Amino acid sequence: MNSKKIILILISLATVALFFYLDLGRFLTLESLKANRQLLLAFYADHTLLMVAAFMAIYIIQTALALPGAVILSLSAGAVFGPLLGTTYAVTAASIGATFSFLITRYLLREAVLNRFGSKLEKINKELEDRGINYLLFLRLVPVFPFFLINLAAGLTRLPLRTFVLGTFFGIIPGGFVFVNAGASLATINNLSDIASPRVLGSFALLGLFALIPALYAKFRSA
Repeated sequence: MNSKKIILILISLATVALFFYLDLGRFLTLESLKANRQLLLAFYADHTLLMVAAFMAIYIIQTALALPGAVILSLSAGAVFGPLLGTTYAVTAASIGATFSFLITRYLLREAVLNRFGSKLEKINKELEDRGINYLLFLRLVPVFPFFLINLAAGLTRLPLRTFVLGTFFGIIPGGFVFVNAGASLATINNLSDIASPRVLGSFALLGLFALIPALYAKFRSA
């Protein structure tokens, strides 16, 4: 492993350690968001570009390093930027962060990820290899596996980067919009479980099944 890779790994580990050492997760709670919403809105009004850049940078780092707080960040996007702009910023940042995670796994941490999650990733790896973007869309639409595990699994396969980026971006738009839109009505949310109702999850499952139709058809034809 060359010095550049070692430096990148050390920076990533230091960032994760700093997050937990400083207990930054205390700011990524529903209670904290509600308490500070007016301050965030005032800052956004005075420093629009800085606020957008800072939000996206935080979301990218959170996603790339699989840190806690994705749901709260999505709610924050809706609470500060509104449903449409919030979804655009959140989905774009999450896709960039997922891409970094994908690349880190593929080029820096392949052996470490296999040793830690190998058995859990085996099924996802095989389906991604065989079904490509259709299975990736299914995984993004239906929360069968954690978001970060899908990034790791995809990084271990021969899935093209372009396919991963497109599948991730379009696959997370529905879920992203649900949470961002909920954040736009922050006062009505008392518990995070209130957002992902059985009806919403069922809709995601239906969308995921539609994404799998081409792959299932191809498998049926080849049988």
